[in-house]
Amino acid sequence: MKIPFWKMSGAGNDFVLLSGQPLGRRGAALARSLCDRRHGIGADGLLSVSRRGQKVRLDYWNADGSAAFCGNGTRCAALWTSSKKWIKGKRFVLDTNQGPLDVELTGKGRAQVGMPAPKDFRLGLRVKAGGRSLTVHFVNTGVPHAVVFVPDIETIPVKTLGRELRFHKAFGKAGANVDFVQVRKGALLLRTYERGVEDETLACGTGVVAAAAVSLLLGKTHENTKVLVRGKETLSVSLLHGHTWLEGPGKIVFAGEVAL
Repeated sequence: MKIPFWKMSGAGNDFVLLSGQPLGRRGAALARSLCDRRHGIGADGLLSVSRRGQKVRLDYWNADGSAAFCGNGTRCAALWTSSKKWIKGKRFVLDTNQGPLDVELTGKGRAQVGMPAPKDFRLGLRVKAGGRSLTVHFVNTGVPHAVVFVPDIETIPVKTLGRELRFHKAFGKAGANVDFVQVRKGALLLRTYERGVEDETLACGTGVVAAAAVSLLLGKTHENTKVLVRGKETLSVSLLHGHTWLEGPGKIVFAGEVAL
């Protein structure tokens, strides 16, 4: 059986997108197969977008098959949905595992999504990892994140230190994504180690929001924050009047068919 797919990128965070889910195929197994970078298409995660009447549903799995929520994936799904003319206008709603989320097309190849409100803050945790004692800030932005502020983002061993923190007992059995953040001239530089991918990714939407939310609480930035990710793209976070918005680029890289 051959099915169509679309390869998408949200600021370097890359996805395989399917229109619906093939009958008899589990999303977790599809994600592990299609996201494999050597034996599949290759991606950080799998998006499945389906339509029933006027409602559009998005489901997401990390590359390891774990079901999750993804901010960049939601923006990419919104742009794909618009390109297929499934909806009219620039504002609509996507149903996700975090509930219905507002999305808006903000320009050519750009979209913003109303994100889950940051919650479960635990600031100023002292954690030992990588042979050092670190100050770590925890927040849940749809998925759990551990935020670490560093003086130089380029010198941090993201893969090794990120992996150790990702599994640290301080964040429970599920662990957490790990965000290393540098403040520069009122903006943030970000590198993220993502659980479910188990590697550094070029961008992480929930990580961008986590970094901005913690930075705001600590007085390092303001309600509107620019965040430069490893994919060399800038995303914007707005934390105003109880609403959380994530805005940035997304595009279809290529389309094709894959045999299952």
